Amino acid sequence: MPTRRRPSKHLRPPRPLSSGHAGAASKADGRWIVRSISGSSAVKDYRCPGCDQLIRPGTPHVVVWPADPGLGQSSGLEQRRHWHTSCWSRRP
Repeated sequence: MPTRRRPSKHLRPPRPLSSGHAGAASKADGRWIVRSISGSSAVKDYRCPGCDQLIRPGTPHVVVWPADPGLGQSSGLEQRRHWHTSCWSRRP
């Protein structure tokens, strides 16, 4: 009997942003959903918008997206950003 393989993740639609395992934060520009990423889960380079430095693989950090997406956007997926935890904490 042949085994069924899962479709390629590149062919599947993006998963919706989940607020499970996440909290909310209020900043000067609105409410944000904040999710902590452990070092073992961080497998790519990201550029922190707070300091413009790279977040290297293996570095714990946070991912944030707006609680209320902007006009013309169905989700905050396009606005999701990876921040150093300290840069996000210092943000007004």
